[in-house]
Amino acid sequence: MLQVEEALARMVGHAEPLGVETVPTLHAHRRVLATDVVSAIAVPPLANSQMDGYAVRTLDVPARGTTLRVSQRIPAGHVGTPLEPGTAARIFTGAPVPPGADAIVMQEGCTADGDRVTLNEVPERGAWIRPAGMDVEAGDVVVRASTRLRPQDLGLIASVGVAQVTVHRPLRVAVFFTGDELAMPGEPLAPGRIYNSNRFVLRALLERLDCRVDDLGIVPDDRTRTRDTFVKASAAADLIITSGGVSVGEEDHVKPAVESEGALDMWQVAMKPGKPLAFGHVRNVPFIGLPGNPVSSFVTFLLFARPFILRRQGVLDVDYPVTTLRADFDWPRADKRREFLRVRRNERGGVDLFPVQNSAVLTSAAWADGLLDIPSGTTFTSGDNVRYVSFADLLG
Repeated sequence: MLQVEEALARMVGHAEPLGVETVPTLHAHRRVLATDVVSAIAVPPLANSQMDGYAVRTLDVPARGTTLRVSQRIPAGHVGTPLEPGTAARIFTGAPVPPGADAIVMQEGCTADGDRVTLNEVPERGAWIRPAGMDVEAGDVVVRASTRLRPQDLGLIASVGVAQVTVHRPLRVAVFFTGDELAMPGEPLAPGRIYNSNRFVLRALLERLDCRVDDLGIVPDDRTRTRDTFVKASAAADLIITSGGVSVGEEDHVKPAVESEGALDMWQVAMKPGKPLAFGHVRNVPFIGLPGNPVSSFVTFLLFARPFILRRQGVLDVDYPVTTLRADFDWPRADKRREFLRVRRNERGGVDLFPVQNSAVLTSAAWADGLLDIPSGTTFTSGDNVRYVSFADLLG
């Protein structure tokens, strides 16, 4: 069996980024940038007022109680004329500061009377003025390539006037689920059968990563049917993911089906849960075989399929952050494999363990907010520091 780091490096090393396309910035949410976005303008392009008030020359306001004539009115979206010496300009938030003015006095510090205003404070030079380029200078890189675009990134790109961005093409993922025992919710549950929870988990995980999912459904435990489904999946997909059938039983047909149409580059990882993880290719399309047990499938997707998909989408940093937290439970049972325990942070600043860590107990993953990464051969007692990985970081 491969160690976790070796298996992950092998998989990510085969993750070639897809081609690129240009899309409107308005429709680029969660897409991955292929090129830097560089601003051609300064933001703001002109110095502007941070407050409603009066634009003045500080030399014209030597003391509190100075009264000036209001020579112009400048709303947002309009440009005023140069400020006449000895006058003030009525100005509103976001409006360009007129040439000659070097400070804004907030309207709360003024008393207006017709076309005159009395300034009840002495402004400092630059007060309440946003200088040109305060946010962005012309030539600045505002968002780097390999960034998955968030709402705030889109707003920043729009603020510099970029209407279209170059992004990596969406990943097309074909998925199917093997097993005679699988039924869909809504169907009668015959003896010996279970509902296919992995289908719902896997589709949702792929959609969170902005993949285009081709769901080929449930495939029975039949080698010919499994092989035919792989051939169909490889026709248009950038990646094939299966759930179940990757172990060594007589009814596990994924491994021989892959080898008949391609090759396995990796099979079995020294981890718990998730030992029967497979990676290879079918007719030159990458293939990831997830275990059938629901927790194993969930954990191996997060730790292996997710970084592989991210790298193919053009994301460079696919590592997940690890936090050191206090374990509020004992773990006296060392395992030869690296373990990923389902835990939840508590109000005391530590983590609690879900009492049943069996890989078939999906309740553990729904209850938990992260995983403890426990090296092989490790035990610990309550109060020891442990390595914690948040689902928030793995699902984002």
